[in-house]
Amino acid sequence: MNIMSVKGLGRHVRNASLAVAFLGLGVSAAAAGDNPYNLIDPSTISVGTMGDSKPYAFVDANGQFSGFDLEFFLNVVSRMGFDKDHVTFTGQDFSALMPSVANGRFDVAVAAIGTTEARKKNVDFSDGYLAGYLTVITPDASLATPEALKGKRLGVVQGTLQEIYAEKNFKTADIVKFPDNNSAISGLNNGTIDAHFLDYEAAKQYGDTYPKLKLAINIPSFDAPAGFVVRKGNDAFREALNKNLHAAMEDGTWKSLYQKWFPGSPMPDQYLPKK
Repeated sequence: MNIMSVKGLGRHVRNASLAVAFLGLGVSAAAAGDNPYNLIDPSTISVGTMGDSKPYAFVDANGQFSGFDLEFFLNVVSRMGFDKDHVTFTGQDFSALMPSVANGRFDVAVAAIGTTEARKKNVDFSDGYLAGYLTVITPDASLATPEALKGKRLGVVQGTLQEIYAEKNFKTADIVKFPDNNSAISGLNNGTIDAHFLDYEAAKQYGDTYPKLKLAINIPSFDAPAGFVVRKGNDAFREALNKNLHAAMEDGTWKSLYQKWFPGSPMPDQYLPKK
């Protein structure tokens, strides 16, 4: 073989290498096109959740994952082309959910996870789809508005969202701090305070236990609404979830599921159909 032949061979090798390189880019581009949401497995959404957080996310008597959040999520992603057979749920402790999304173990975490600025430093959130209620419980039927709390002794549990909200919004009330709800309810029953401010679901249970206590004021809390947690920077997936969760709200699906899982609970207007 002469020198020219070797050089020619070298050109062919280089050209072949370039062809392989371009082919590789083509394969990568095709793969990217087949995985528009940047999922771990393009055909399946991997979900981290909880097995013991009823009625939000839990394992039912048949060993199946169930709950408001999970049923709502399945409806949302069905609009993106994923039926329930292409969504896998894995139960974890709550503290592990967001780190597991951040490090790529799951595509998304779904478990009534409140959106906060601190959490958004490590993961991204969809738009909110669930907001809790803050409730004033009292035996006094006249305390039916925030304005009626003026000069009244209002109990709160120290360190809670209710304490922060009350100090900001109920400035004319006399705020009385307690270590826990039980001691506050005891104070309410013996007349030490006029009303107690706590979360709705707890208030409902106390109302069932003490029939003279009424849920007088219910205030939606949008400071930390629940959202679907996705890997930071996965905007395509997050935006698709946002588009379809709002569609599920607008066509009444959200309302139907909320009534199913939270019968009798107040519903925030923000999540109800606008039409």
